Amino acid sequence: MEQLVETADAADLVDRIDAGHALTGTEALAVLATPDAETLALVLQAGRLRRRHFADTVKVNYLVNLKSGLCPEDCTYCSQRLGSDAQILKYKWLSTEDAAEQAGLGVRGGASRVCLVASGRGPTDRDVGRVTDMIERVKDENPGVEVCACLGLIKERHASKLAAAGADAYNHNLNTAESKYDDICTTHTYADRVATVEASKTAGMSPCSGLIVGMGESDEQLVEAAFALRDLDADSVPVNFLMPFEGTPLEGTWELTPLKCLRILAMVRLACPDREVRIAGGREMHLRSLQSVALEVANSLFLGDYLTSEGQAAEADLEMIADAGFRVLGRPERPAAASSCAEREAEPAAHACGTGCCGSRDDDAEAPAAETSAAETPGSPVLRRRGAGTAAAPNA
Repeated sequence: MEQLVETADAADLVDRIDAGHALTGTEALAVLATPDAETLALVLQAGRLRRRHFADTVKVNYLVNLKSGLCPEDCTYCSQRLGSDAQILKYKWLSTEDAAEQAGLGVRGGASRVCLVASGRGPTDRDVGRVTDMIERVKDENPGVEVCACLGLIKERHASKLAAAGADAYNHNLNTAESKYDDICTTHTYADRVATVEASKTAGMSPCSGLIVGMGESDEQLVEAAFALRDLDADSVPVNFLMPFEGTPLEGTWELTPLKCLRILAMVRLACPDREVRIAGGREMHLRSLQSVALEVANSLFLGDYLTSEGQAAEADLEMIADAGFRVLGRPERPAAASSCAEREAEPAAHACGTGCCGSRDDDAEAPAAETSAAETPGSPVLRRRGAGTAAAPNA
């Protein structure tokens, strides 16, 4: 297999892509085969495309988990799947007020896009009505913020209603290659996911679609997935790194190293040179100390926690962005540090349940008794115990 062993090889490839060349399958496989010793040089070259299109900015996104668990789908990677034994929080829909409060915390932390996410196969008419109310409320309270909805498989009429309410984007990840899809899900198809992305585009929303890596896919399947996202013309491409939750079929699956993650991100950047590439779930445990290096090719990240697992503290995220010489999109200066733990403890009213930050649950919502869950395997996901659905302060 061809390898981009010399820095000059990667530099030449980037020059050609910058001039309009589309990355080929052979070239993409060569990028993934780059030796560890040459990976940082590869990142440096791929980063030229990132800086050409996005300069030194990092787009900050913030997740609001509107409904947790209780999903009828059997996606093997997901802690919310049908039959999952993962001890995640389970609750039904947040109120509009609580969703807006959560979103506002993310915006004040630096987010320019809020992602409103709900578990499940797809929304009902009533669900879409709930979310359109939330979108309108979030945009009214936070002028200029982008709102991305992520509600599962969606019909065109629902997509149109979300767009009319002000949704700027719709997220629905392809997750993996079509040739791999039957291995990770049987309750819906790869074609169903493609149809949802197309429905969001037809409605006028920006398509956000990405992948999950580290699920046992081959390099060829990684390339297949990246090229499918390119062919779908996704505007933003989240790259998630498998979090092998206990109680799911992929429990104990550890296939990624920090340098392999960088090569995957570089390949996605070369395949989609002018698109938003986001380092998403699992970045902390798989990129580890190389998270800031990943920003040389990725221009976007999620701030704070994920749907069912804790992320890096928001303050640390903002410091990482600034320390690496980047700036938060929409903010001309170095991001201000978040308040210290001592300051938060001194101002409990700003973070207590009474402010609405924790989100109200239906009476039959389920939540594990423990406030934290330290996994036995080093680097394993720590289940989310902050923010929506809890009495603990959000990580923002």
